[in-house]
Amino acid sequence: MDLEGIVSRALAAFRAARDVPSLENAKARFLGKGGELAAFRPSGSPEERRAQGAKFNAAKQTIEDALETRRKELAREKLNARLAEEALDVTLPARGRTRGSVHPVIRTWQRIEAIWRTLGFEVADGPEIETDWYSFTALNNPENHPARSMQDTFYVDLKDAGGIPLNLRPHTSPMQVRYARMHSPPIKVIAPGRTYRVDSDATHSPMFHQVECLWIDEDISFADLKGVYTEFLRRFFENDELEVRFRPSYFPFTEPSAEIDMKLKGRWLEISGSGQVHPAVVKNFGLDPERYIGFAFGSGLERLTMLRHGIDDLRLFFDGDLRFLAQFP
Repeated sequence: MDLEGIVSRALAAFRAARDVPSLENAKARFLGKGGELAAFRPSGSPEERRAQGAKFNAAKQTIEDALETRRKELAREKLNARLAEEALDVTLPARGRTRGSVHPVIRTWQRIEAIWRTLGFEVADGPEIETDWYSFTALNNPENHPARSMQDTFYVDLKDAGGIPLNLRPHTSPMQVRYARMHSPPIKVIAPGRTYRVDSDATHSPMFHQVECLWIDEDISFADLKGVYTEFLRRFFENDELEVRFRPSYFPFTEPSAEIDMKLKGRWLEISGSGQVHPAVVKNFGLDPERYIGFAFGSGLERLTMLRHGIDDLRLFFDGDLRFLAQFP
């Protein structure tokens, strides 16, 4: 068998291969089980067979080296072609970067904090994973209250919680309790932050933002609540003629309780829940309900943002659509 001829044909076939599949076909032709080298059979005396075997091994090594070299050449050619295709013309003008902006809900958060600070209120922040006591019991929610069910609240199972029921806070009201237990009256505080409930549609989200307010002292009345909240809405919507009304309602943590509505474009729209802090809640604050009294309210930041900017779908806040967010530079 002409080993030199096989080597010569193999090298020529490898050089002629213009892509990986062609090269692999050429490899099979010469190095495969049915290839030309596989047909080699030593013959003659033992010394002659040994000499022929050495030549065979040398021929095979030459072919394999040529194959590997061609593989590297094809890979390099492919890389060079890709680099040429994706080359950047550095002489072109720069595209620049899009200027970012504050998210509309966070902008509302900042605006609310600024307004309430001018009204003499502190701003409090606290944990988003809360105990059952702070989320419900301290706020006069009985154990069978539907807000405690899995359908309304996200519960958290932490191994190091010591068996204490934990949940993602469904409102920022727990911060009212925490703040009141750490401060002495008069207590004037708002607690904005993220909250969580099992709810999702065009007007609800599993995660949303809320601001709670608490004012506790010896002589705080419903008139104070109506006065400061009306002033807040008029500043927030920049409308000194904004009409506000209070409708009787029920909440476990306030007594009496009221829904707060405002008139916008000829329609009354619900904007907040509020009321005089329930004596049982004042007691859980660590205060004497016979001496101290006050009010509380809770408002949704997304709700306020939607009304201020005329947005009709809550989900737009969380879609990350730059076409929507670019409208709030």
